[in-house]
Amino acid sequence: MRRLVLYVPCAMLALIAAPAAAATPDGATLPATWGIPFVGILLSIAVFPLVAPKVWHHHFGKIAAGWAIAFLAPFGLAFGVGTAGSVLVHAMLEEYVPFIILLAALYTVAGGICVHGNLHGSAHLNTGLLALGTALASVMGTTGAAMLLIRPLLRANDNRKHVVHVVVFFIFLVANAGGSLTPLGDPPLFLGFLNGVGFFWTTVHLALPMLFVCAVLLAVFFVLDSFYWRRHDARPAFLDPTPDTPPLGIDGKINFALLAAIVVLVLMSGIWKPGITFDIFGTHVQLQNLVRDVLLVAVLLASLALTPKSARAGNAFDWAPIEEVAKLFAAIFITIAPVITILRAGESGAFAGIVHAVSDAQGKPVDIAYFWATGLLSSFLDNAPTYLVFFNLAGGDARTLMTSDATTLAAISAGAVFMGANTYIGNAPNFMVKAIAESRGVRMPSFFGFMAWSGAILLPLFAVLGWLFF
Repeated sequence: MRRLVLYVPCAMLALIAAPAAAATPDGATLPATWGIPFVGILLSIAVFPLVAPKVWHHHFGKIAAGWAIAFLAPFGLAFGVGTAGSVLVHAMLEEYVPFIILLAALYTVAGGICVHGNLHGSAHLNTGLLALGTALASVMGTTGAAMLLIRPLLRANDNRKHVVHVVVFFIFLVANAGGSLTPLGDPPLFLGFLNGVGFFWTTVHLALPMLFVCAVLLAVFFVLDSFYWRRHDARPAFLDPTPDTPPLGIDGKINFALLAAIVVLVLMSGIWKPGITFDIFGTHVQLQNLVRDVLLVAVLLASLALTPKSARAGNAFDWAPIEEVAKLFAAIFITIAPVITILRAGESGAFAGIVHAVSDAQGKPVDIAYFWATGLLSSFLDNAPTYLVFFNLAGGDARTLMTSDATTLAAISAGAVFMGANTYIGNAPNFMVKAIAESRGVRMPSFFGFMAWSGAILLPLFAVLGWLFF
């Protein structure tokens, strides 16, 4: 790590064009080259598992830290150590820490609910489990629903030869599209809720797009899974790794109450506004968010203390998936900072082409363009800050966006939530599901392999969706 801290690529220093005296960098003055570390971490996630899987498996945390330093060190030289420190603190306290605490709480609590006994992964059962997870995602979040059902789904299909498509569609539906109906479902919608969008606004305005996307995906999955099933995909019963005894049941039921507590805490932070903030190196931390995060940690610890050991053992629960997400997304949240700053500069920034692409000649929003721009960027940037960028680009006034510009806000919301499924990094649960599946012996597609699945299935579907609704 010491070498990583000291090493600053000379090529990166040569690309810095901003004045060294700038105290608070303006997005309009930042060149696009500040996005190189962000592109670097994305390419590392995509390429290293393909060309050097052992190196990646043992050193992905160091590689991620290296890209974070590759941004922070030149940034500190250009704008001052204090400014770089403020950017780091803001990325951590305002965005990353609440993000990872909520994910860790959902991961831990859902991982303490064990459905024991054996299910047999027929096309009908698999489709039913995917439909159930899709419905639960808007109530308990995509992370909670994914962590609750991925292990029973994998166990139900552990006697089948072809399982990859089951996990891929699980990511499409449960880890993404299913969370589109409430602010609890997906982080982008929660950010909208905190910025004044009504709790049930997305329920009303995204219901038809969500039903269309999910119905088509479930139908396509049923046809594909039935095709494999008819080809005698399942191994003989005596080769099934999971025995049919004990009978079906649920262990760790206390975690249902803890899941409800998580929902209440998230709602509380959006409704309770005491008006008290704490200034930490220029980052304003609101009391309600601090209380929420502290109590979420308490819920996590309560789950660890109260869950029977047999429940976590039955789930083969470990910390590897959340550890991978924590390390990689820390680097993503740090290196994405200049990209978001430039995007927020609008027409004055280096990414002005994106602004022009979503507006007509009169400067009015083009809904279909907002849908695709938000969606495609959400596929590679984290979909929560991407949503916020386009929310502000469209005016940032929740009352206007919910009424006269309702289709624009719906396009932004749909793009952020649905297209998070286009890549593994579009939404955090994608990575968790991938890691859990791989730990169970499923050979998941590479970064580009997964994009081949989403490109073949999701992009044509989104093209029809955009034509119908935006």
